[in-house]
Amino acid sequence: MKKQLRKVFAPILRVFESGEGEYLYKKSDRKVLNIMGFLFVFLSGYSAVVAIIASELAGFLPFLVFFLIGFICALVGLLGNDRAVSKIWSRK
Repeated sequence: MKKQLRKVFAPILRVFESGEGEYLYKKSDRKVLNIMGFLFVFLSGYSAVVAIIASELAGFLPFLVFFLIGFICALVGLLGNDRAVSKIWSRK
């Protein structure tokens, strides 16, 4: 299943997994990235609910931003290799 998901999201993962040279990776970086990703996705859901209740179309901008950040973080944290996680944290 992981191989199939990696194929589907290969264009996104390729951006973070590319590069040469050394990188610094800690196991805790992946855990924190996953937690941060799921918190941003939760926050995006909450902001969408608030935007619907307030009947404000502009309220979907925070939803979109939070969802994209959370989705990318969760995707790299769950499917990305160690270099991708390190690249998110900008560690070389």
